[in-house]
Amino acid sequence: MATSVAAPFGTFDVAHVALDVLDDLASPVAGALTDWGAQEAARAVLYVDTDPAKADTAVFAEAYAVPLDASANCVVVAAKHGGDTTLAACLVLAGARVDVNNSVRKHLGSRKASFAPMEVAVTESRMEYGGITPIGLPSSWPLLIDAAVVDTPFVLIGSGRRRGKLIVPGWALAQLPGVEVLQGLAL
Repeated sequence: MATSVAAPFGTFDVAHVALDVLDDLASPVAGALTDWGAQEAARAVLYVDTDPAKADTAVFAEAYAVPLDASANCVVVAAKHGGDTTLAACLVLAGARVDVNNSVRKHLGSRKASFAPMEVAVTESRMEYGGITPIGLPSSWPLLIDAAVVDTPFVLIGSGRRRGKLIVPGWALAQLPGVEVLQGLAL
């Protein structure tokens, strides 16, 4: 049985070190945590069990007393280069929006970038809509994280499923494989 730990914020009934409750995570997230080369970062990730009906950011923040500046959203972007489309993930604080038309498009060197259709994001990430997280995404995807997220002591992100969330130190997110931390990713 996993040992309970205190969450750094929010009104959660219980929190666990995510590596101790891998069966509660989406398969790609559990695999990524297990295989993460930065084991100190992986051990710092907490899992909190939450109501999937309250997974959307504003509802979640109110239900669990999580400040928006301690919560981040991961969105999947489709960037077009000629006839090719590249999927990328962007992580910004919940009170901000991803600057898809300028920052993301220019960084990826594409002529056009937009949010990926939900069906594409879910199928390609192998995660549930409303729970997509930067941990466990395909390694071929660029992973762009706004610098403000990395500077946050602890940030709440998806767990790969609508049920449950992860709480991660900002510094740990900067150690994800292939991550690029960018100033100005968020508006």
